[in-house]
Amino acid sequence: MKSITRALEQRGTSGAASLLRVALGVMYLTHSVVLKLFTFGLAGTAGYFESIGLPGALAYVVFAAEAIGGVLLLANLATGWVSLGLLPVLGGALWVHSGNGWVFSANGGGWEYPLFLIVVSVVVALQAFTVRATVRRPALGSAAHPA
Repeated sequence: MKSITRALEQRGTSGAASLLRVALGVMYLTHSVVLKLFTFGLAGTAGYFESIGLPGALAYVVFAAEAIGGVLLLANLATGWVSLGLLPVLGGALWVHSGNGWVFSANGGGWEYPLFLIVVSVVVALQAFTVRATVRRPALGSAAHPA
């Protein structure tokens, strides 16, 4: 019974980590492609960046980072590093929305969503690095042999 419980816990933990990673990847991909490319257009997004005092060229970098990062997260490639690497994008979004208030319905959008995504990105990175460390170093007392 104990081994069944342990197996269910491991599956649940793995499934939860995968679900969170996929949700984050979808968010990045849709935020770049749907919002920046299809809704506002890259030129419109660059114009918005310029209107808030950022270089317009940065919009293209952010678009590419979100799109590529989203695809990498969905493909489960370099998950920890991708999640950490996208934190500056979310930090910028938090800065942009910081004066708008807490709620997403605030004029210009609130800052709670970028903050939440920062937390999710950190959790996804921690999960990825924890899994890698566990795979590399078997627990004390466990047999370390090829399966």
